[in-house]
Amino acid sequence: MSQSPPATAAPVQISLKGSRTEKNLAAAYAHESMARNKYTYFASRAKKDGYEQISAIFLETAENEREHAKKFLKLMKGDGSQVHVQFQVPGFSIQNTLENLKSSAEGELEEHSQMYPHMAAIAEQEGFDEIAKTFRAIACVEREHQMRFLLLAKQVETGTVFKRNREVSWKCRNCGNVVVGFEAPAECPVCGHAQSYYEMKEVLE
Repeated sequence: MSQSPPATAAPVQISLKGSRTEKNLAAAYAHESMARNKYTYFASRAKKDGYEQISAIFLETAENEREHAKKFLKLMKGDGSQVHVQFQVPGFSIQNTLENLKSSAEGELEEHSQMYPHMAAIAEQEGFDEIAKTFRAIACVEREHQMRFLLLAKQVETGTVFKRNREVSWKCRNCGNVVVGFEAPAECPVCGHAQSYYEMKEVLE
């Protein structure tokens, strides 16, 4: 008579409730939500300063941060109860676009090099491997944000947002007109929009 195989024990479910990882998720959610608002403010200032493309990049980054916050909220699997966390609210002021880009790069550096790796390590210690992977994946995104902000800051600082030392293709963000030259036209010959609406077709060159 054959014996039935021994029953396998059900995997132990680790409770997120009350863990350090739960608090870190809540802090990360708040942090990303605030970053999203900050970048929308910086987008408005960039538009005011005559940088339509940089304004759009700030808005795109804000949407990235919104999705990060949404992911952290889902991982918390909250039941409506409060999660008490202690963290420092990052202070900032709305300055000119160059300073906003520099401060944004600094914030992204802190996130991808310190905050999220630290949170990922704690999640692993507590047995939340998938949450740790999420922290690390988002850290990689924040690194890309940092690099893009640094590049844009360099272009603003060196006066190369609308001017290069070689001929490149410039595209109007409003109508799509493309011109080739060392500098974007002062006014789009098709739609009449200002130079601020032009961007290099390959922005990361």
